[in-house]
Amino acid sequence: MAHHPEQGWSLLCNGVLLFEDTGELLPDGQVIDPHRPMGTGQVVTAA
Repeated sequence: MAHHPEQGWSLLCNGVLLFEDTGELLPDGQVIDPHRPMGTGQVVTAA
């Protein structure tokens, strides 16, 4: 495992790259998009 918080990613022992934005890059090349839950404090509406 490698952890590089200054760059925003970690390499897990199973070969998965885990990004701080909750996205993932799997060893077979599949991408899991970031999936941060949006709380009410993060919702912005336009007037």
